[in-house]
Amino acid sequence: MKTWILLAVALGVVVVAAVGYTSLTGGTPVEAAAAQRGPIKEYIDEEGKTRLAETYLITMPYSGRIEPIELVEGTPVTKGQVVARITPVEVDLQLATAQAVVDRLKASITENDDTSVESTALKQTISMVESIDRMVEAAAARVESGQARLEYAEKRLGRAQKLSKTGAATEEELDQAEVAKVESSVDYQQDNLVLRSAEAMRAAMALLPTMVRQYIQRKTLTRNVLEQQLAEAEVQMRDAEKNAKLATMTSPVDGVVLERAVSNERQVAAGTILLRIGRWEDLEIEADVLSQDVVRVKPGQPVAVTGPAIGGQAAEAEVSRIYPAGFTKTSSLGVEQQRVKVIMKFAPDDLRRLREQNELGVHYRVRVRIFTAEASGGLVIPRSALFRGPKNDWQVYSIRGSRAHLQTVEVGLSNDEFAEITGGLDENEQVILAPESNLAEGQLVDVIDTANGG
Repeated sequence: MKTWILLAVALGVVVVAAVGYTSLTGGTPVEAAAAQRGPIKEYIDEEGKTRLAETYLITMPYSGRIEPIELVEGTPVTKGQVVARITPVEVDLQLATAQAVVDRLKASITENDDTSVESTALKQTISMVESIDRMVEAAAARVESGQARLEYAEKRLGRAQKLSKTGAATEEELDQAEVAKVESSVDYQQDNLVLRSAEAMRAAMALLPTMVRQYIQRKTLTRNVLEQQLAEAEVQMRDAEKNAKLATMTSPVDGVVLERAVSNERQVAAGTILLRIGRWEDLEIEADVLSQDVVRVKPGQPVAVTGPAIGGQAAEAEVSRIYPAGFTKTSSLGVEQQRVKVIMKFAPDDLRRLREQNELGVHYRVRVRIFTAEASGGLVIPRSALFRGPKNDWQVYSIRGSRAHLQTVEVGLSNDEFAEITGGLDENEQVILAPESNLAEGQLVDVIDTANGG
C-alpha cells in the first residue's frame, strides 16, 4: 500500500514539474539543428564476406592410388611445387605394359615381313610343277608307244592265227603271238594308269604355287592389321606417358592451401578433389544488396570496409562488378527479398595490411559501406528531422519566432545520418529533430538542445 502511495506522489511531482517548466518557458521543449552547407555522401550499408575470386583445384587426373599428402591448410606453396603424387608403382606398371604391347607388335610386323620361307616354298612348288609336267609328258609318250605296241601285237596275233589254220605257223608261234598281245595290253593299261596318276598329281600340284602366292599376299593384309594394332598401342603408350606426367601434380600459382580433402594413401577415383589452392592477392568481398538499392551501385565506386575482422581502422575497397541477375533471399525476419551480388576489390595496400596484422582469410564476415554519390556544398540537415507528409512528400518542422512551422522540402542525397535539402529551406534555418506526432503548426516551442547540421 505504501509503495503505491509513493509511486503516485512521484508521478504527481513529475507532472507538476513538467507543467511548471512549460509555464515558465512558454513552449514545448524540442531539439533542433540548423541547416548548414557541407559535404554529404550517399551510401548503402550491407553485410558482406570475403572470398577468393578464383580457387585452383588439384584433382585426381585418373583413377589410381594417391600417396599421402603432407600439406595442410594454411601451408604456403609456390608455382610448380609438387603438392600431390600418384604412387610410382602404378605409373611404372602402366608404362611398362604399354611399352611391352608396342614392342610385341613391332616384333610381329618384323616377323610377318620375313617371306624367305614362303619364297623358297614358291620356288620349290614351281619346280615340282614343272617336273610333274615333264613326267606327264613322258607318261603320255609311253602310252602312245604302248598303244602302238598293242596294235602291233594284235596284228601279229591275227596273222599267226591265219597261218596256223593253213599250217604255215606252228602252235608255238601262235602261243608266242598271243602272249605278246597280252603283255602289250597289260603294258598299255599300266601306261594309261601312270598317265592318269601323273595328270592327277599335276592338277593337285598346280595349285601349290597359287596357294603360296596367296599366303604371301595375305601376309600383306596381316601387316596392315598389325600396323593398325601398333598405332592403337602407340596411342595407349602416349596416354600412359601423359598419365605419368599427370601423376605428379604441381601448384599452378604462388598461393596457400585452403583445403586438404585427402590426406592418407588410398585408391581415388578420377576427378576427386585433393586440394584447394588460392592466392591472397585475389581476396575480395561479396555482398548481397537489395535490388532497389543496387541500381545506384556502379563499378569503381569507393567502399569502406569495417567489422571485427577488419579491426579499428577501416579498409578501402571499390566496386569491381555487379552480377546481372538477382536472386530471392529470406531475411532474418522471414521476409523474402530480391538481392543482387556485388563484388568489391580491396585496395592493395589495405589488403596487405589486413593480411599482415589481422590475418584476414576467406569467408570472414565484414560490413561494407558503398558510397553511391556525394555533394560538396549542399544544404544539409540531420535525417531525423525528415518525415513523410499525407501526400508522401518530405516535410520538416522549421522554427520561426519560437514557433513550429510545417514545411515541405525537396530532398537530394541522403544517408542514415544526414539529408541534402535542395528546396524549401534556407541556410542556417533551424529544424526540429524527431518531432513528436502531436506537434502542430504554429505551436510554441522551446529549443533545449541544438545539434550540428552537417
